Order: sequence, then C-alpha cells, then structure tokens
Amino acid sequence: MFKVVGVSTLNGVTKVRFANDFVSRVKMLVKDGHTDIELYELPEPLSKADAVTHLKATTLMDTPRFAEAITLADEKYNHNYAVKLSRPKSALSIEAIKTRAGIVA
Repeated sequence: MFKVVGVSTLNGVTKVRFANDFVSRVKMLVKDGHTDIELYELPEPLSKADAVTHLKATTLMDTPRFAEAITLADEKYNHNYAVKLSRPKSALSIEAIKTRAGIVA
C-alpha cells in the first residue's frame, strides 16, 4: 500500500513512482538525478493498481510523456492492455521484390 504516487524522468525515461513518504521520496529522486518529478499524496493508502487508476484522473494525463508512462503502468498493474489493429500489407510478387532490390534478371 502506498501513500504517494506520481512520475519522474531518469535518463530520458519517464516512469510511475510509488512511495510512502512524500519528502523522503522527492529527496531520493533528486539525489539520484531524476527530473520532471510530479508526485501526489493519495487520499488514503492504495495498491499500485489503484494508485495508477488514481493517476489516470489527474492533470498528468495532459502531458504526453506522463500519459504514456501512466498508460504503461496501467497495463502492467491493472492488465488493461490496448489492442492495436492494423491492416496486413499486401503481398509483393517476386518480380516486385527483385525490382526494389535492384536485381535485374
């Protein structure tokens, strides 16, 4: 159960962070070189899954890199996987492949 949840960026990678003490967590993140630290105190201690659900209702979702990190955490902790569908590419003939590769028969 966690009392603090938010995001931070380290080496260009933004992730969701969990903690029980706001001040010590911020100090640790700053000491380790994290940037863009945005943490929220939760209304009550929550599991990681519930804390991520809480984050989805915050203004952090308005920032694309934060929203991506929160969505990934949601997939991990709440098993909310996004299904992406795409059309199959049309098959190429051997002749078309040879032409693209610059092979002349």
